[in-house]
Amino acid sequence: MRLEPVTGTDVPALHALIERAYRGDTARAGWSHEAGLLSGPRTSQEELRGLIADPARHLLVWRDGATLRACVLLWEKGDGLVYLGMLTVDPALQGCGMGKTLLEGAEAHSRDALGGTVMEMQVFSRRRELLSFYERRGYCPTGERRPFPYAQAPLAGALFEDLEFVVLQKAL
Repeated sequence: MRLEPVTGTDVPALHALIERAYRGDTARAGWSHEAGLLSGPRTSQEELRGLIADPARHLLVWRDGATLRACVLLWEKGDGLVYLGMLTVDPALQGCGMGKTLLEGAEAHSRDALGGTVMEMQVFSRRRELLSFYERRGYCPTGERRPFPYAQAPLAGALFEDLEFVVLQKAL
């Protein structure tokens, strides 16, 4: 899988892919969605443009021809720590090993291009099957839990008042 940096012209298609994979009925076609936890938008085109402009954040995509099919955000946090977020696979391609391949590509890019030694992510505590997916790939809970940022995400449409994230890490 060849991951490449997203471009500004990709933003509308990337935004549509992320929303399709994380929210609403289209997301329910896959298994890694947040549609049962949040009803509002996952991101915005403005936020995606901000990620592209930030030199510490690397928004990478995989293209099937001219079509965006997957993306991942890698954020250099310092001292070899790379945060992985927004791991997105088109719902039509989920369940075929694409997520595993995307995760492996993100880990390789973090290690080889960014000098990362540790990958960190956070997963909703209510998403047991997703936590298990990452644990099977070597990610371990750190014991840290982070609350959902309700105040910073008022449009997210949280469906629960007690949402929290489990922090996972893996040595690269």
